Amino acid sequence: MAKQDMKVKGPSKLDEVLNRIKITKDEDVKLHFITRLLREGIGKREKSLNKYVFKAYQIDVDDEIRKYLYELSINELERTLSKDYSLIDYDPISDDTDHLFSYKLKAETSTFFDVVVNQLGKQLPKVESIDGIVSDNEDLWAYCIGFLDEEKEEWIYTFRKIIASKIAIDENNDSEKNFIKRQIRTLFNTTSKKLTLMKGEAVTLDKQIDCIYWEETFYVLKKVPFEQIVGLQEEYHTRAVEVVSLMKNTGLIDGLDCMEEELKTNTILHKKLVKLYHNSGLSQLNTTLIRKMDKVCERYGERIPIGKDGHIKINDRKDFETVVKAMCDYYKKGEVLGKSYGTFSGRELKEVNKS
Repeated sequence: MAKQDMKVKGPSKLDEVLNRIKITKDEDVKLHFITRLLREGIGKREKSLNKYVFKAYQIDVDDEIRKYLYELSINELERTLSKDYSLIDYDPISDDTDHLFSYKLKAETSTFFDVVVNQLGKQLPKVESIDGIVSDNEDLWAYCIGFLDEEKEEWIYTFRKIIASKIAIDENNDSEKNFIKRQIRTLFNTTSKKLTLMKGEAVTLDKQIDCIYWEETFYVLKKVPFEQIVGLQEEYHTRAVEVVSLMKNTGLIDGLDCMEEELKTNTILHKKLVKLYHNSGLSQLNTTLIRKMDKVCERYGERIPIGKDGHIKINDRKDFETVVKAMCDYYKKGEVLGKSYGTFSGRELKEVNKS
């Protein structure tokens, strides 16, 4: 079923999250680092959609930083929720210009599930040094702020993606550690009026929040960083394979085996197939709809390959992508100006007045 675009006019689930955070105490705030590691036996350059696992660490902070994280997180959430926004189920194709998303992570498809369910809230290894948790096979991936809701006896977590330019490590040895080894940190000394070298390790924490995890659901404020943090590519791949299986089961699409290799690594195609999974195109497929799909595609210079039996005949990737476009209602026409558009994004709207 297509998603409905609903403007949030009254209190939403996100408003409830904000209110729960406001009743927590700043002295209970915890800061965690999340690293991403290569699975054992998998090379860094190897093309595999299930190549990483994630590990959570606890890092000790002083009261000043704890209070800073607490206040900035609340201020940022208040700023975000003060805008006119739509809260919809997560859509891999839609942009995040006017939307916030909710998303339930699944254990069978995402290795990040282990972080929020089995690691956070438990006894975690403590960070002794940034250098100690960064290596050729382990990246500092995100930081997480935990707020303890004593009333419900549960934690609320916010996440922010860490980029390499926000990390700095002293060069104590000759080993290379990616980008972070090729920069220096400086501090302007207001007494000497000079820019001086700042020694030690540094990680920049800012006020931004990419997503929130509460009551088994992610609330997505920034779509692309969220996808990077939780590694959604693995789930997309699993769902894409399932969609192709459903396409085969219709008995109306032949030649899908030629897409087997493409499905292993084409992450863009995965997103398109996830979009198809969530609409009703497959369930409605019949020879009449196939002919209609072909007529629509023909108007825009493309064709659906149809055999004498009325079935779709997939010969290559181009055929496959044309079929996916048609089944996802890729071709659209504006109601007012009558202009034609091609896009996988868009939400189904219900007409209020059909006069």
